[in-house]
Amino acid sequence: MSDTTTMTVRLSKELKGKLERLAKSTKRSKSYLAAEAIADYVELNAWQVEQIRKAVEKADAGGPFVTDEDAGRYLEALARGEKPEPPKTFRVR
Repeated sequence: MSDTTTMTVRLSKELKGKLERLAKSTKRSKSYLAAEAIADYVELNAWQVEQIRKAVEKADAGGPFVTDEDAGRYLEALARGEKPEPPKTFRVR
């Protein structure tokens, strides 16, 4: 058996009903479904928070950066199906 702990969460009555129906239709326990949902949420958000932390660290170190205008032109060209050169970056000194 894995190392687990218990946690209490508050759900709206509507969400609890949906969870109960999903558990019944999938033949899984509410606890299993809730734990899976929380694990997925934590994994997704931990990844995003780590990427934001790295970006802030990079920005605090002075870059490299791309101007808003260059980024906009590049993305618009991609949206038109073109294959533009990536914009040039610069560092803040």
